Amino acid sequence: MAGKPKEKHFTHLSIPKPQLLFTLLFFFLWLISHLIFYTSSSAPSKAALFPAEDKTCDPDIAPLYIVPLPSRFNSDLLVQCQNLSPYTDMCPHVAHRGLGQPLSPSSTSWYATHQFIAELIFHARVENHPCRTQDPSTAQLFLLPFYAGLYGSSQFSQTNLTLRDSLALDFASLLPFLPTWPRRLGRDHFLVIGRTSWDFMRPPPSHSTPDFGANLLLLLPETQNISVLTVERIPWLPHKHYAIPYPSYFHPSTATEVAAWRASVLAHPRTHLFAFVGGPRPPNLEKAAARASILRQCAASPTRCITVQCRPDDPSTCHDPNRVLTVMRSAEFCMQPPGDSFSRRSVFDAVLAGCIPVFFSEHTAYTQYLWYAPARPEEWSVFLGPDRSDRIEEELERIPKPSVARMRERVVEMIPRMTYAHPNASWRELGFRDAVDVALIELTKIVRGNVPQV
Repeated sequence: MAGKPKEKHFTHLSIPKPQLLFTLLFFFLWLISHLIFYTSSSAPSKAALFPAEDKTCDPDIAPLYIVPLPSRFNSDLLVQCQNLSPYTDMCPHVAHRGLGQPLSPSSTSWYATHQFIAELIFHARVENHPCRTQDPSTAQLFLLPFYAGLYGSSQFSQTNLTLRDSLALDFASLLPFLPTWPRRLGRDHFLVIGRTSWDFMRPPPSHSTPDFGANLLLLLPETQNISVLTVERIPWLPHKHYAIPYPSYFHPSTATEVAAWRASVLAHPRTHLFAFVGGPRPPNLEKAAARASILRQCAASPTRCITVQCRPDDPSTCHDPNRVLTVMRSAEFCMQPPGDSFSRRSVFDAVLAGCIPVFFSEHTAYTQYLWYAPARPEEWSVFLGPDRSDRIEEELERIPKPSVARMRERVVEMIPRMTYAHPNASWRELGFRDAVDVALIELTKIVRGNVPQV
């Protein structure tokens, strides 16, 4: 008898029993799918969060929510770490949440960090960030933890374009169905990519640019509203792309560590006028001339210039952190010519070493890291255009010593904001805004309407 009122109620709604069963089944499947979605492996464990008493959000940073994505977009990629790059085994580099291998068994701040790993480190930092909220309804910023850089590099050698683009297309198709999407159609969502924008904007087949393995992620209609943080943007395109620092080797947990390192950098003797860490490029490449000129001038002045040359047979020679930083700490100025693209990680190694960067293209830094570098380039760097780049030693010698000292002090001041702090750092002990904080502050200005969106 207890079932009769229910039957009468359903009859009143005019839903036939077969259709009712179908409706209940559909609702059950919908509920299960959402439970699976929100418990995917991209959601961090509670143990990873700061204690409640340690959470003090910077008022300049909006409440931040990490959107739960299916694990195929992040943690599943790490399982196949040996296949994430055609050039190297990435397994050692994705360890320790992207920090890589410690430089010594006792090291807690210095790691052999890979240059294209920012998306992992950023994600790890945000998981423990005091401005993170577990309630999406209170958030104003939404991180999409898709490791697009690692996925992109894993497909560089894939000649089948359908396969190369598959996960990018999968990600784009998912965006409109995210529960957090409809409020602002993705304008409050952002994606962090540890590679350059070029790697995700493959030109059409009719374009004369050779295919170097890029996919279509950042050209897809669904990704046009989101903000994209990348280590190199394309400055002349009107996309919402913003350049963030390449990770270097220092990941401090306290302000004391940073202060000690900055003091040691300022006190270190500069035995050489200029330094270059890098190697030549094939002469037919557009960006080869600057490097060839630097190497030629260094060879002609061995007492004034010190180098760490990358050799084709052993590229690891210029990826030894101790060797790189030792050379850069010994020089007044560090040469920063374009490489495979305009920007290079060496810029941030130089800043870490207190070595004044010398640029040969405005797109290596000046049009890139607008959130991080002083507005006046002459405060922290030197620019040698085509009319001056063939006399490096002469041009650098002309800069007065007091000016060099002021420039070095400015470079050393930049170290905290261009550094990715350790993901496990306590907010109370960190005491400075790192590269992640700076990015979140600028994104907050955008979503709150304090600056125009590009």
